[in-house]
Amino acid sequence: MIEVRNVTKSFDGKTILHDVSADFYTGKTNLIIGQSGSGKTVLMKSIVGLIVPDTGQILYDGKDLLALSQGEIRLLRSEIGMLFQGSALFDSLTVIENVMFPLMMFTRQTLKERMKRAEFCLDRVNLTGANNLYPSEISGGMQKRVAIARAIALNPKYLFCDEPNSGLDPKTSLLIDELVSDITKEYNMTTIINTHDMNSVMGIGENIIFLNKGHKEWVGTKEDIFTSQSQALNDFVFASDLFKEVREYVVTNKQGHLS
Repeated sequence: MIEVRNVTKSFDGKTILHDVSADFYTGKTNLIIGQSGSGKTVLMKSIVGLIVPDTGQILYDGKDLLALSQGEIRLLRSEIGMLFQGSALFDSLTVIENVMFPLMMFTRQTLKERMKRAEFCLDRVNLTGANNLYPSEISGGMQKRVAIARAIALNPKYLFCDEPNSGLDPKTSLLIDELVSDITKEYNMTTIINTHDMNSVMGIGENIIFLNKGHKEWVGTKEDIFTSQSQALNDFVFASDLFKEVREYVVTNKQGHLS
């Protein structure tokens, strides 16, 4: 579990995060959503340790990230998996070499052991036969699955995903969402996803944090969204006519059931 307590962050005198507190649960897909400029990226970078908050605490299973020694931080980083927006694969490395990279950095495994683990992870994301190909030789969806395989190579306790569906078609996005959700439960990870994809929100949103102008405006599940009283959240989530129709259908049927 990761806990954010009273985190505030400013840049050049402008406050980006205003006293934000939130809980991110183990074994669940925790989503951070909000409009551009709402503070999503700053919050995620603060949780990962790439940005130091002005005030507040970031607690990893009760341990304050900001109070850890360099040695403790290095150990913590070996327990973190990262899925970047653009996959961030190394162009000069093959698929299997990309997956093996964190094993080389953080373990003393032999080449044979690293190879076996990398092959297992690639198999877990349903990607076989591409070991010796380079990122430029595979599709965007395949690149994303390689990135997921690399992210879970160290069997992390914590998984961070920054816009995992960026640049993907709807069908592939759905497959990536399901894969991230499945491995979260399979490995009992604390997974945090920064996204603006409403399909992801409605598909795998088990614990959703909505930021509005740097404030935590709302928290709940994908089911709770349909009865939310937050106007800012409703304007953000139900901006499209399709989602408006879905909301009206759900609310109407729920009221009919209650009556």
